[in-house]
Amino acid sequence: MESVARAVERLGELADSAAVSRLAAAFSAAGHELALVGGSVRDAFLNRDLTDLDFTTSARPDDILALVTPISDVQWDVGRDFGTIAARINGLTVEITTYRADAYDGETRKPIVQFGDTLEDDLVRRDFTVNAMALRLPERQLVDPWGGLDDLLARRISTPGAPEVSFGDDPLRMLRAARFTSQLGFTVADDTVRAMAELAPRLEIVSVERISDELSKLLRTDDPVPGIRLLVDTGIAQLVLPEIPALRLEVDEHAHHKDVYEHSLTVLRQAIDLEKSRGHSVDLVLRLAALLHDIGKPSTRRIEGGGVVTFHHHDVVGAKLAAKRLKALRFDNDTVASVARLIELHLRFFGYTDGAWTDSAVRRYVRDAGDQLERLHILTRADVTTRNRRKADRLGFAYDDLEERIAAIAEAEGIAAVRPDLDGEQIMAILGLAPGREVGEAYRFLLDLRLDEGPLGPEEAEVRLRAWWSAR
Repeated sequence: MESVARAVERLGELADSAAVSRLAAAFSAAGHELALVGGSVRDAFLNRDLTDLDFTTSARPDDILALVTPISDVQWDVGRDFGTIAARINGLTVEITTYRADAYDGETRKPIVQFGDTLEDDLVRRDFTVNAMALRLPERQLVDPWGGLDDLLARRISTPGAPEVSFGDDPLRMLRAARFTSQLGFTVADDTVRAMAELAPRLEIVSVERISDELSKLLRTDDPVPGIRLLVDTGIAQLVLPEIPALRLEVDEHAHHKDVYEHSLTVLRQAIDLEKSRGHSVDLVLRLAALLHDIGKPSTRRIEGGGVVTFHHHDVVGAKLAAKRLKALRFDNDTVASVARLIELHLRFFGYTDGAWTDSAVRRYVRDAGDQLERLHILTRADVTTRNRRKADRLGFAYDDLEERIAAIAEAEGIAAVRPDLDGEQIMAILGLAPGREVGEAYRFLLDLRLDEGPLGPEEAEVRLRAWWSAR
């Protein structure tokens, strides 16, 4: 963590900036309090970029708008009912919100908006102590009534006041605790963990969309695993993503097999490492597929003769389960389809090591993966978690070989977009057909030829098509 002295220096530099100093001077001259609050104060101590500048003030929304208009290029009434006005000052976008002293009715997580009178009362309604610090301006006085700085130094997540009250008011904060665990690398205080476990059922009042959004933010962190563990250990995952705790299969003393839960978390971490090393940006689809790739195992688990554990067809079953869960969480259709396809295909490669694949098999692998090929490369490689170094190397070298073959065939044949040598219009012209089912059958026949034999050329494709049609 950045030293306290350096953090204060960074906050001082921010206070000295043209935009912030003009803003502070305007509010001070009008007799209103102003403070920088929340994430930007926290991030100054964590040596993170100070990007989102949020301010809180004693001024009411109409007064805020009147004060920022003369010193800003543009203003946005982003939430007057909630006390928030945004503005761009000297090229810097800021949001200023009136002190809040909200109340909750216990039926929804949406507060009954009430404006407050003091900074301290505003800070107590914040989610965590590390986000409940403020810097008074222009005085540059750090206000920390809930021990946020102590928690920052201890790398700890806790709530201002009793966690039962905080999570009871807004249960979504429990999911945010998991996200901050991964995002900041902090641990959650014991009493806060207990409250999460106790109040997990309160999440029923939170919309599916907000839950999905928090899960997505968690998965986009550099290391989502600590947050996922927290959700599983507190029982929250059982409510929002039950397929994950279900991976903690009982291990029969005579039927030894990998711990599927731990394996899945390892695959997620390895997929993220490969995502970075192969030069990709954060990929939610890949990370969802890595986390969920084995969720078909619990329902397909069988103990065969000799105590051998099998999970036949868990790839197909898992793809269906993933699609069902992601649809329930309101993920978009493209994400659902892509994740399900990756899970369905994630075992395909392992037949490659059983015997040499023909060029036809390689083409079909590429065709079946379609636009998910690069993700499938990463997922398949990440799925190797064996501690047997020799086996891991053998699988790694085999996949290197497969990727090299794909590249070679792609260069020679344009395999990246495998299509028949004749398109639908040409097929209809040759066979004298109108659009319909028979054209589709002919197209699939030519596609199979293309996959099996590579490019034939239009003339040879027409000869083969006519012969196939005559023999139907």
